[in-house]
Parts: sequence; C-alpha cells; structure tokens
Amino acid sequence: MSTATASEDLRNLVQSAEHSFARAATPAELEDAKAAFLGKAGRVTELMKGMAQLSVDEKKTRGAAIHQAKQAIEAQLAVHRQAMADAELARQLQAEALDVTLPGRQRGGGGLHPISLAWQRIEQIFGSMGFDVGDGPEIENDWYNFTALNNPPNHPARSMQDTFYVDMNDEEGHPYCLRTHTSPMQIRYATAHARKHAAALALGEMREIRVIVPGRTYRVDNDATHSPMFHQVEGLWLGEDVSFKDLKVTYLNFCKAFFETDDLVLRFRPSYFPFTEPSAEIDIQFQSGPLAGRWLEVSGSGQVHPQVVRNMGLDPERFIGFAFGSGIDRLAMLRYGVNDLRLFFDGDIRFLSQFK
Repeated sequence: MSTATASEDLRNLVQSAEHSFARAATPAELEDAKAAFLGKAGRVTELMKGMAQLSVDEKKTRGAAIHQAKQAIEAQLAVHRQAMADAELARQLQAEALDVTLPGRQRGGGGLHPISLAWQRIEQIFGSMGFDVGDGPEIENDWYNFTALNNPPNHPARSMQDTFYVDMNDEEGHPYCLRTHTSPMQIRYATAHARKHAAALALGEMREIRVIVPGRTYRVDNDATHSPMFHQVEGLWLGEDVSFKDLKVTYLNFCKAFFETDDLVLRFRPSYFPFTEPSAEIDIQFQSGPLAGRWLEVSGSGQVHPQVVRNMGLDPERFIGFAFGSGIDRLAMLRYGVNDLRLFFDGDIRFLSQFK
C-alpha cells in the first residue's frame, strides 16, 4: 500500500469515528462507538497489530501516522463526552431552576401560649384591684404545703395517690413534695410581709395583706380535664374588716373582666377545705353564648381558717379575710372554648397559632 493511500485511509478512519460519535445519543452509545475504534478489538488497535510485517523504517512512519490518527479520534471523543455532560447539566439546572424574582420566605412570628395569655390577663386584672403578685418554690416542704394550711398528717391529700413526693427532707425533717396547690404562698407571703412590716404591725398600722400567686402545681391525675402538671392562681385578702361580701364582689368583678362580659352571675355552694372556714365552691353561669344556662365550677374559696392566720404569725382576732384558688387552665378553656385540656400541652402548631 502506497503512503498516499495509507494516509487517505487514516483520514477516512478519523472521519468515520467522528460520524459515529456524532450519532451517539446517550453516554452508553458513545462508549460503544469508542470501543469500535479504540477498544481492544477496535479498528485503531487492529492497525497497530498489522505493523508487525513492516520494516523498521516503515514502522516508524506508519506508527507515527496511526498515533496521530488515534489522538485525533480521542480528541473528538473528548469533545462529544463534554458536550453530553454539558447537556445533562443544563437539563438538571432547568429541572431544579429557582425563580429568584419571588420574594423570600420569612419565618413566621411566634406568639404567647394561651395559658400564658390567661396568666397575664389574671395578673393585670387583680393588679388593677390592688393585689400584689407572689411567686414561690414548686418543690415545697410538708409544713408549707400541708401542715401550716391546717391539713393534719392523716389528710387524704397527703397520700401517694394524689401527691408527687421527693426523696429528701428539709433540715427539720419535713418531707419535700411537688406543691399540690399555690396555697403554700399564703403562709410564705403573709409571714414575710408581717416580718417586713413588723413595726407597723406592732403599732396596729399594718391594715391588710392582698396578694395573688399564679404558678405551676402537680397532682397525680391525667385525663381530658386534668393534667399531672397544671396551673393555679391563689388569692388572699386579709384585713381588719374583710368579709364574704368582699370575696363575692372581687371575684365577680374579676370574672366579668376576664371573660369580657357583664352577662354572667355567680353562686356559692357550701364545701369543705381545711384551710378555710366556712368554705364554698364558686360557680359562674353565662346568660348568653354557647355556655349559657350551665353552672360552671371555677374556684374554691372561703374565709381563712383562724389556725392558718396564726401560722402566718398574725392575730386571727384582728385579721380576717378570704382566700380562693382557681385553675388557670380551666379559666383559659372557658375563655377560648377549648374542650380538652391536653390540647394546651400537645404543642400542635395548628392549635397554638389560633392565639397569636
């Protein structure tokens, strides 16, 4: 074969490879076309094997020409590989395209929990009536939680079925528990108040104690209307001339302000609490709306027991008054129309977002 003919055959080989690469529609087809020219049984490999019969001078010339053709084919292969890669990248970018002209998504604003809203509202209303706001420990000792409130050692509220006890005692040997009500702050606040105003108390110039104590409390209970952890607000008003009339007026005004309606009535039902005597449950009845006509229990109350007043370090012959305890969760359920207490604790954004 003449040199001219051999060169023409190599040019035709390069063109043939170019056409094969151009016809490949997928990366797999392109690799098949590559194998036909550059593989172990490819046409370029066969040309290299055919050089065995040539002389040394012919091998140099022929080998250089074949190598040049091989490089041209490999260059064409690289071009087509890159073109396919670019096309695939363009397809992916198109599929995942972002419209940067749209406004960014902003994080939604949060809001207070409905229990917190009710808690704040209670503080504001009683604050407008001249009540201080007290705060005390949630892990309480037996003296403040039970004994000082005239609960004898054999009282049912001390049983393990109602109370979470803590495996430790105070310095005087009183066991600790998670407070079952915020009533212990009656003793703590009144004692501290009397100590702070000892001189005025001795001179008869300390006239009254007026305080509410909202906070978390704990009892062994759990259903649609009870929770092992719940919120209570304790109220205490002691003075030289504080009666049930004051309790009724105070609580009625609170309910009207809390529920934002004058269209409700109050009633007292005789009851029993160790720390008040006489004692009463407080019910309210709305005169209109979805709850109209139903008596709804909202609080326990009563005149502070003389022994409890003594445990405060005060003279029960001089200081009389009332106390009440209301469930903040219960008040919130009535205000917002919630029929299952557990909704407050589930953390469901769909529920909580209604109170933003």
